[in-house]
Amino acid sequence: MSSNIVHSHGYTPKPAPRPTPKLARQIAAVAAAESADEDKHPALVALGERVRNLRARRGMTRKAVALAADVSERHLANLEYGIGNASYLVLNQVAGALQCSLAELNGDFTTASPEWLLLRELLDHRDEATLRRARIAIGELLGSGGGNAMRSPRVALIGLRGAGKSTLGQMLADDLDVPFVELSREIEKFAGCSIAEIQALYGMNAYRRYERRALEEAIQIHAEAVIATPGGLVSDAATFNLLLAHCTTVWLQADPEHHMRRVAAQGDMRPMAASAEAMEDLKRILAGRAAFYSKADLMVDTSDWPLDTTFQTLRRIVREALRPPG
Repeated sequence: MSSNIVHSHGYTPKPAPRPTPKLARQIAAVAAAESADEDKHPALVALGERVRNLRARRGMTRKAVALAADVSERHLANLEYGIGNASYLVLNQVAGALQCSLAELNGDFTTASPEWLLLRELLDHRDEATLRRARIAIGELLGSGGGNAMRSPRVALIGLRGAGKSTLGQMLADDLDVPFVELSREIEKFAGCSIAEIQALYGMNAYRRYERRALEEAIQIHAEAVIATPGGLVSDAATFNLLLAHCTTVWLQADPEHHMRRVAAQGDMRPMAASAEAMEDLKRILAGRAAFYSKADLMVDTSDWPLDTTFQTLRRIVREALRPPG
């Protein structure tokens, strides 16, 4: 019996013609492209678009960029269309060919407009003193303070845990007869749980938002105060800018050994408890933050207790700083 199906009218349909090899390849290519589009990561697509835009801005062909970057034109095309994950070295070579920074290639918001880029160019390679003057001038222009001859009567103590911010802060507030604000306690009031629980349950970004909110409220409520800040507050540029603009800041500086000894005496090894190399971790944290702590208006070395001697030094320099000009 024949396997062909015979219709009632006696017509047997012919099988559909097979595509030619060329057509088959084209169909496969279209399917692969559609599949690749679905699999593309949005970050890679955005990166590719930035590469194309930068190349257009420079007026360079893809071949010219590939040649200057020492990568194949196909590799560059894949990068521009968000296919594959380019290595750091390739991105660095492409950035060099396009005469831009890796930050610009990666979409840093400070490269998002011509004005940002022109500002970066003006500030590039300036020394710290010049950058500080520029920051203060911009702050005054934007109305965020930071350059007044009369210092703010709000005194903020910054530095790593174990520097003496809580102890010296309470003593200074009593001496100046102003409120003492322990910002860590205010953060916990906002969140309704401990700082450790905030970070464990909601993450560091949520903690930073609570920190910013607590500082904003302290500034709004207290025209005069002594504020003890968390050690990591300087890690958030926006919050640190707010502190610098509205407070007279004092860096309570101590060497790593004194920090470690005081934290251990408090029975609290956070955030170093999980590390077998606690002292090395502490030194790295201090080294990473020292450049930010040094932006404070004043500095007191608390390494050499006794407490009363250190407090008298702090009291003297703060009172001198808060004294009206003349």
